[in-house]
Amino acid sequence: MTNKSPVWHPFTQHGLEVPIPMVSHAEGCAIYTEDDRRIIDGISSWWVTTHGHCNPRIMAAIADQAQKLDQIIFAGWTHEPAERLAARLSALVPDPLHYAFFSDSGSTAVEVALKMALGHWVNRGEKRHRIVVMEHSYHGDTIGTMSVGERGVFNQAYEELLFDVATIPFPAAGKEQETLDALDAECAKGDVAALIVEPLLLGAGGMLMYPPHVLTAMAEVCRAADVLLIADEVMTGWGRTGTLFACEQAGVVPDIMCLSKGITGGAIPLAVTMATPRIFDAHYSKDAAKQFFHSSSYTANPIACAAANANLEIWEDEPVAERIATLGSRQTARLNHLSKLPGIADARQIGTIIAVDVEAKEDAGYLSQVGPRLKASLAQKDVLLRPLGNTVYVMPPYCTDQDDLGLLYDAIEAAIGDALKA
Repeated sequence: MTNKSPVWHPFTQHGLEVPIPMVSHAEGCAIYTEDDRRIIDGISSWWVTTHGHCNPRIMAAIADQAQKLDQIIFAGWTHEPAERLAARLSALVPDPLHYAFFSDSGSTAVEVALKMALGHWVNRGEKRHRIVVMEHSYHGDTIGTMSVGERGVFNQAYEELLFDVATIPFPAAGKEQETLDALDAECAKGDVAALIVEPLLLGAGGMLMYPPHVLTAMAEVCRAADVLLIADEVMTGWGRTGTLFACEQAGVVPDIMCLSKGITGGAIPLAVTMATPRIFDAHYSKDAAKQFFHSSSYTANPIACAAANANLEIWEDEPVAERIATLGSRQTARLNHLSKLPGIADARQIGTIIAVDVEAKEDAGYLSQVGPRLKASLAQKDVLLRPLGNTVYVMPPYCTDQDDLGLLYDAIEAAIGDALKA
């Protein structure tokens, strides 16, 4: 044990003794280290930062709210920032997702969704307890969300704690019908409570993309079998896939929608699980035992809600959709060049997100030996990019301009060259 800091970092093997930079401040699409390096944030600081770091409108809303009400219990109490945010979200998401249940992270938003779905069937007196999930999916790191995610190195130490699920294959190109047939077969068994999916894009599973018509077809299968559909839009929401929510591209309205990350522009933790009246009404009763048993101390924190309201005002007042379209088209041009380089496979894009796989002699995946070589090279190039094994992806804030985007892609091209030489 040689690490001098008492901080235990997430998804970090401290035994490898990789230096961890100290960040002093951030602005726009860049973060700055204490030794005055300007680092272009190519992954929106783990997919959360949408409009850029320290957005003035969001920072002002946080500062203003901090002088009024910092925190209040939300069980049996309410406050204006939460009421305003819930009303605005209800008007923004597809009808009839009218009810907003607040929590504090993507994982808890999904955990809440799973409990809502299961509680819905229990309160109706129907024995539906199985959850259907998609191969390679990732929904978080709590016990429930790990249970509905891909089993492997991420959670193998906790296997004994995880509940059983039914897994359908990822709808790879040319094999989409296999996915639909598998879903239909599971739903036909009559005990499925819900299907949970990352719509159009599987994030931590390797930035895997599938077309909107597949999501549409999956929703139709669920509807025919009266199986609830949970859309995990924690990462795909807030414009990442080119539309405000990925489900829009498929014309799908889920029974439950999970939102987080960009809900506050990435400035402060907040999450919300949106539900239809069907889900809410199943928990509405004179019987206290049928209430929804979930909460956290910081549910609907007023400062976080104020940040989220400021984010929604930015979407309403500023040309965010145009920025997204411009960023997407600029990335398309760079991706076309990147895809022609030796050692590159499966170049792909959805909205403002691009990904490529670096061909390797070793096994692909999260623990591919290409990954550390890519990270080591990128760390020297003043960019924040975090490959998923042999998959390199870019998901920048919407304020990233042409010059900074060029630096990101130049760094990727050089890092891939370095990794393949090693």
